Amino acid sequence: MSPLGGWAGYGVSRWHREPRGGQRWLVIELDPQEGVRRCCSGCGQPVAAIHDRTVRRIRDLPVFEESVELRVQRLRLACPRCGPRLEQLDWLDRHARVTRRLARSVARLCAVTSVRHAAQWHGLDWKTAKAIDYRYLERTLGPPDLDGVRLLAMDEFAIQKGHRYATVVVDPQRKRVLWVGRGRSRAEVRPFFELLGPQRCAQIQAVAMDMNTAYDLEVRQHCPNAEVVYDLFHVVAKYGREVIDRVRVDEANRLRGDTSARRVVKTSRWLLLRNRENVPADKAVHLDELLAANRALLTVYLLKDDLKQLWRYRSRAWALRAWKQWKRRALRSGLEPLKIFVRRLEPYLPGILAHCRWPLGTNLVEGINNKIKVIKRMAYGFRDDAYFFLKIRAAFPGVG
Repeated sequence: MSPLGGWAGYGVSRWHREPRGGQRWLVIELDPQEGVRRCCSGCGQPVAAIHDRTVRRIRDLPVFEESVELRVQRLRLACPRCGPRLEQLDWLDRHARVTRRLARSVARLCAVTSVRHAAQWHGLDWKTAKAIDYRYLERTLGPPDLDGVRLLAMDEFAIQKGHRYATVVVDPQRKRVLWVGRGRSRAEVRPFFELLGPQRCAQIQAVAMDMNTAYDLEVRQHCPNAEVVYDLFHVVAKYGREVIDRVRVDEANRLRGDTSARRVVKTSRWLLLRNRENVPADKAVHLDELLAANRALLTVYLLKDDLKQLWRYRSRAWALRAWKQWKRRALRSGLEPLKIFVRRLEPYLPGILAHCRWPLGTNLVEGINNKIKVIKRMAYGFRDDAYFFLKIRAAFPGVG
């Protein structure tokens, strides 16, 4: 059984079965074998002298659906360099109460289900399963490799209810998560740039983001050679909130005397915000009739599509020309929400035009944010930020 069990340096002295907690347990007693070279867990050097020995109960993988408990004589070696230290074993971590193969099994299961379910499957306390998975992720992931990073994408995601957010930083070239931190203020994202260091910060060429001023200011402070690139999705979402929604509400208020027409305008929010190609076939006629009957909604709807064209240009000169034409049409529309939007968007124009040179976006980050929601939902939420952020990094290790 000893070679089959894989407990190097130890042999089975006896074993028995015993009922416990409504299930049968296989209890195996392991004793140190004679003539085996033993190494100190501190320095890794061979040590002959034994300081003391203590029997420890260690969980191992089940055998034929029977839970396995090892009773191991754990040795402390009298190391002349480190003092009394535990023996180094390749099948058991220092101070661990589960074997490495059981820990790997728990970690693999935690990757596809919740910690509680993984714990129930192996008959462990959920805190034990979480600690095993946490140590496994720390050991396998290690610190992020930040060398050679030239492009970044930053975005926020909701971590808890009550407008509590975290920031995720991604390498869009290798599609990997570099860093996750709670918050979205300048002070809260600064640790990433401190981790990156001045030399690597100077190598950053472009950073894609939404129009978060805190992100913008931190990038400009720490990455002097980087261009800020504003993402299409967030600009269009801002247009939807500040222009389309506002004009729709104004038009609904204007039609107070016409109940049926007012109801049609009030209930058309999602129809107006959708891209034309995503409108269901049965709703397309409704949209066409709405736009034909309301000039203001037609104007803002068409200008939304034209605004998105700015991100299709690869020539900055042509994109600037298109912006000027769009701005002229928007200001001539006579719609006050549209005029306000133009004045607010114009200071961000350099970051929009930077897309011509650096065709980046936060669409990768948005996809990662959706996966983060799945991870959070699968675990019914996380109370431990460090563990949650490790799970996110493990889900996006990168390619290439």
